[in-house]
Amino acid sequence: MNHKKLFTFFAILYFSVFLGAFSEEALPNGYRNIKLGMSIDEVKEALKKDAQFGYRGERDVSLLPGENRVLIETDTSRTAPYSFLERCYFQFYDEKLYIITINIKKNKMDHYSIFSSLCNKYGEPQSLNPEKSTWQNESVIMTLERPLTLKYTDKVVFDKLLDDAKVEDSAFEMNRDLFLEGL
Repeated sequence: MNHKKLFTFFAILYFSVFLGAFSEEALPNGYRNIKLGMSIDEVKEALKKDAQFGYRGERDVSLLPGENRVLIETDTSRTAPYSFLERCYFQFYDEKLYIITINIKKNKMDHYSIFSSLCNKYGEPQSLNPEKSTWQNESVIMTLERPLTLKYTDKVVFDKLLDDAKVEDSAFEMNRDLFLEGL
């Protein structure tokens, strides 16, 4: 009889842990109506419709060094002082949004509250250190950085850019080695 009770206990424990792992929500691919993969014009339109970001129009848009890189920077200090958001950055590659960076007002919110909320919704982070906590799946990397920054990154684009940078580094190293051999 004890074996049956013990087996039942472990079966219930196993299934509650197993089902609990699947009750977590999928990682979001953005914040509010701003989603990774949106075009520059789609992001501008979404920002115009959401006063929480403090978007002021074209003056918030700039070009970054390198080809096909646009940045939209918003600041709520004048246009939306009631917002929990402070400065937000929307970074594009090949005219598609691939990084959303949201700085949250430290006088209105705290790191622990956001961290706890994210853990409750998405489970424990895959990576945790004093500077940041990271959750990720095959398409999104979500990080909570100190002091109070939430970042969404398109993992596919990010990995591609990392691979491209490695190829450039390898080519540079090969050229460097060839130069040194020719001395």
